[in-house]
Amino acid sequence: MGDESMPSAAPAVAPYGSWRSPITPGLIVAGTIRLASIQLEGGDTYWLELRPAEGGRSVLVKRSATGTIADVIPPPFDARTRVHEYGGGACLVDGGVVYFSNFTDQRLYRARPGAAPEPVTAAGAYRYADGVVDRRRRRILCVREDHSASGEPVNTLVTIDLEGEGNHGRVLTGGHDFCSSPRLAPDGSRLAWLTWDHPEMPWDGTTLWTAGIAVDGSLGAPQKVAGGRDESIFQPEWSPAGELHFVSDRSGYWNLYRMGASGGTAEAVYPIAADCGLPQWGFGMATYGFAADGGILLAVTQEGVWHLLLIDPATGQAAPAPLSGNDISPSAGVRVDGMRAVFAAGSPAAAEALIELDLATGALQVLRRSIDLVIDPDTLSVPEAVTYPTTGGATAHAFYYRPRNRDFVAPTTERPPLLVVSHGGPTSAAGPSLSPAIQYWTSRGFAVLDVNYGGSTGYGRAYRERLNGQWGVVDVDDCVKGAEWLVARGEVDGSRLAIRGGSAGGYTTLSALTFRRVFRAGASYYGVSDLEALAGDTHKFESRYLDRLVGPYPEQRDLYVARSPIHHTDRLACPVIFFQGLADPVVPPAQAERMVEALRRKGIAVAYVPFPGEMHGFRQAENMKRALEAELYFYSQVFGFALADPVEPVAIENLPG
Repeated sequence: MGDESMPSAAPAVAPYGSWRSPITPGLIVAGTIRLASIQLEGGDTYWLELRPAEGGRSVLVKRSATGTIADVIPPPFDARTRVHEYGGGACLVDGGVVYFSNFTDQRLYRARPGAAPEPVTAAGAYRYADGVVDRRRRRILCVREDHSASGEPVNTLVTIDLEGEGNHGRVLTGGHDFCSSPRLAPDGSRLAWLTWDHPEMPWDGTTLWTAGIAVDGSLGAPQKVAGGRDESIFQPEWSPAGELHFVSDRSGYWNLYRMGASGGTAEAVYPIAADCGLPQWGFGMATYGFAADGGILLAVTQEGVWHLLLIDPATGQAAPAPLSGNDISPSAGVRVDGMRAVFAAGSPAAAEALIELDLATGALQVLRRSIDLVIDPDTLSVPEAVTYPTTGGATAHAFYYRPRNRDFVAPTTERPPLLVVSHGGPTSAAGPSLSPAIQYWTSRGFAVLDVNYGGSTGYGRAYRERLNGQWGVVDVDDCVKGAEWLVARGEVDGSRLAIRGGSAGGYTTLSALTFRRVFRAGASYYGVSDLEALAGDTHKFESRYLDRLVGPYPEQRDLYVARSPIHHTDRLACPVIFFQGLADPVVPPAQAERMVEALRRKGIAVAYVPFPGEMHGFRQAENMKRALEAELYFYSQVFGFALADPVEPVAIENLPG
């Protein structure tokens, strides 16, 4: 019989990077799902699960009022739309009937309880997203992206007749480059929606419209409610009383506003110097919902952490929801039905989970966890929110993780290697919720700095606009200054600094490695290396994104060339590993391959790990596992530390010795 009071063995002394960790890539990937697209109907809760273990399939799941959890759509169906390529808003539920966009053919399907899914729309070059059921007229109103002709696809709002045979939908309104968020008034008499046009992105400038719906289902004359080129509108919603609400950043922060039932001037529901909105990379995101008692549940982010407030619209008073220590993930949606709210949230000690909150009693219940991984508290690295000075007297934000493993310590004379993480977007944001992928590094002896560089969301419009015209400069400076700040504090080893990032974060990574002399290695996940190619080869949604981030093209082609790492490989002098999906429509493989070839010719250590079938962001479990292991192996070879466990080697060309 063991003595539970006996102390554990003293930690072994081993170099940073070589610690044996219980957090393996297989454990992370096999048990991890991504939670998204929450919807409520009565006592039932629906959500999407992205499952790497099923090849990245997105599965709609239902939890009934009795607590039974079951998949709603069977394999091989995959609830995922490619509108704007990033998708979102792929499912809607009405009366227990589910409508969803299927990834392989992009048709809309209907799944009645107990029946196999059946197509609603006809086959063709059309994609659908962000729908709402118009019960009175037996139709769906949604965004349609038409790829049937050459040139840019055409985005419109369409109606899809639920009683007729398969069709492509009938255009309800168009005339703009993009549209989203069709939302019906409670009595079905009016429609609200958003539009925006090139070169704006939805976090730069959108317009909110409303129109009456005629007897024949057509729209009356659209009326502009709010927005424009320099005001971003997010999530229009009608309250149960018929008042139109929306989030606007007209004050410098995304705040919640409302219009009276009879129109008039919009008024702020809860003015605050903090963001209550998100960059609309995908459809269907929500940061607020209406409770049966007239209150509003609102998500607000401050200092990089999202929390929930209960707002009394009559008084403008707010009270915190009972979620101490949790970080809300509003991209999955904050949904309210009656006095029941469901949302995704995590904490530094717990990975994201689906949580139900009883607004009347404050009772909380976990409905689904994104991963069943319990990390020993003595191995858990808890993030520290840090701010530090950066270029031009500005301040940058980040979360700092120190190395930690209950079974190991490093020699007292050694400082840990630092891995700087540059997130994608670049409007995304790092948060403090438990990330098994970050703990993978810290439990092996790496320090991690997860940077919210200028351009990140969650710190107001002015902070986002720090990146305007300065992409490849401000973001790089903030990552570099963060690493230098930690070196100056004696926290990390200045000779073992690495940077990693995906997509836009991959561009920041490659730019930092090319145009600075601070980092000694890096990892690019489907990163941009050629801004000209991105401007010319990418999909419609992002085709004019660089107008604000860099400048108009081709008028400022010289700036595109000057900031593209591919044109300056002569300045790159440290090893890089590239991970690339070969079916990526956002950053085509040619960008990574040209960079690899340039480094190969120059004699710089380089590795290339391509993944057939993967698109922009890896979804298949084996590929995600392989990428983590290959990146660790790469750093072990570059920084010269032994690995605690065997890892399948990756071919590294031009590696000295």
